[in-house]
Formats: sequence, structure tokens, C-alpha cells
Amino acid sequence: MPHRRTLLLPAALLALWHLVFICAGFLAPYDPAEQDRDLPYTAPAHWQFHDSQGFHLRPYVCPPHDLAATSQPQQCYPLQFFVHGWRYSFAGMRWSVHLFGVPTPGRIAILGTDAYGRDMCSRLLFGGRISLAIGLLAVLVSLLAAMLIGTVSGYYGKWTDELLMGGAELFLVVPWLYFLLALRAMLPLHLSASATFLLVVGVIGSLGWARPMRLIRGLVLSARERNYVLAARGFGASDAYLLRRHIAPSTAGVLLTQAALLVPQFVAAEAALSFFGLGVSEPVPSWGNMLAVLQQYSVLVSYWWMLAPAFALVITSVMYCWLAEVLQRSLKSFSI
Repeated sequence: MPHRRTLLLPAALLALWHLVFICAGFLAPYDPAEQDRDLPYTAPAHWQFHDSQGFHLRPYVCPPHDLAATSQPQQCYPLQFFVHGWRYSFAGMRWSVHLFGVPTPGRIAILGTDAYGRDMCSRLLFGGRISLAIGLLAVLVSLLAAMLIGTVSGYYGKWTDELLMGGAELFLVVPWLYFLLALRAMLPLHLSASATFLLVVGVIGSLGWARPMRLIRGLVLSARERNYVLAARGFGASDAYLLRRHIAPSTAGVLLTQAALLVPQFVAAEAALSFFGLGVSEPVPSWGNMLAVLQQYSVLVSYWWMLAPAFALVITSVMYCWLAEVLQRSLKSFSI
């Protein structure tokens, strides 16, 4: 029970983190593709709770200092909740309600804007939906391959084990990042958004199976020699029954821990591909192509809010690594 309570906190925080991006349309104040060429690289909005009339419980959104200096007089707009705005799709339906906003013609650029005047907060939310979805689906592909190959290799052994382990060693010795970039560069670059999404999932998922496969193989090698497995085999149980009933369930803990470790790695892999122009491309936002603008030194040193996707990547990695550590401790204590 104490370990279950310890596991509950990181799992709940991760669920909340993912829920934010699932509800991106509701939380995003603007369409992530909407451009305002009059406001390139606008700094994050300035918030204040008081004006000439005194203190207000409801915050007011004011222009950033560089814009406020040129506006006479300075115009601030009250923050409003559950406002109607641009239409988005969610659960197969069209919605126009958003959590917050300001009256027109005001803009609530919480994280500023990019070179085309697109709202960075909205793009961060929708980009996180793409990047996290790619990471999760790629982990699913990778762990399914690792489960299948590792189980077959560990259970049947002999030449099957030698052949499959040789292939796994080949994937382990090749530099992962360079292999990923080279493999993606050999595939078609000009594809639709959905085709690119599936292609990136397949490329990343097909390269990350070797390490978890070795762990699963070791567990299967141990599990097939246990007394209850030998007894079931003596009673005439088939290989399929033994694998499904006795051996596969013993790998569940390792699969969960590996999933928690691989998700941030695969999200970072998508960011690397998109950063170099080999992944999700504009105008569809992802954390990788949002960071691609930082290849320009002037942007990197002048507009700090363009680093927001990098901070999101760090938060995602820390939360998943925390969950993996808690899972690993729980499995150790359970085995003891």
C-alpha cells in the first residue's frame, strides 16, 4: 500500500500533464496557425491587478513594454473566462468555447508570438499534442516488437536466440541519433501531415526495441525454468498457453518501467527530427519545428520565450523519469 501511494503522485501529475495537451483546443486562446504579421516576436503579455481606479481581483492584460511605449494611451483588457472564439474539433464535435480570453481587439499572448505573429501558447499546446502522441505511439510499437522478439528468443533459445540477439546487438552498437537521422533522410520528405506523423512513429519505434528486448529475453529465460512452468509443461500445456498464462505476465513490470524511460527519449527523438526538418513540418506545430527557429543566433539571444518548447521537453523528461524510478523501486521491493 505505501508503494501504491508513492506511485500515485507521479502518475497523477503525468495524467494531468497529458490532459492539458488533450484539451489543447479548449485551453488555447487562438488558432495555432493564425498569423498576425503586425506582431512578430511580441514579448509575453504584461499582467496587472491595479489601474487608476484601484485594485482589481480580475487581472488585466496589457501590451508588452515595447508596444506600450508606442500606444497612446495604453489600453489594457480584462481577463475573461469561458469565452467564445475560434472553432476547434474535440471528441468528433466542433466547439468554440475557450477557458480564457480577452475582448477584441485585445490579444492575450501569454508566451508571446513567433516570427509570423502566431500565439506561442497555442502552438505549444498543439505541438505538445503532436510530440507526445508520436512518443507514446512509438513506444507502443517498440515495446510490442521487443516483447515479441524477446519472448521468442528467450523461450526457444538455440539458433533462434543467437540470430535474434545478433540483430539486437547490431541495433545497439550503431549510434542511435545518426542512424535515426540517416534512416529518416532516406525516406520521402514531401508527405502529407498524417503520413509524416505515421512515418515518424514507425521510424522511431523501429529503432528503440533492442534494449528492452534484452531485458525481456532475460526474464523469459528465467521464467521458463521455474517450477510452476515446468509443472504446467509436464501436464501437457502448449507453448502458446505457457507464454500467455505464465511467462508474458512476468514481463509486465519491466515493460511499464521501460515505457516510462522510453517516452521522453522518443519525444526528444521527434524533436530532433523536426528540428532538422525531417519530421513534422510547418504549419503543423510540434515542439521540434518550433525550436528550429533557434538555429538563428539572433532569435536565440533576443527572444527568450521561443525556448518554451525546450522547457516543456525538460518537464516531460523529469516527470517520466520520476515515474520510472518509482516503478523500479516498487518492483524491487515486490520481488524482495
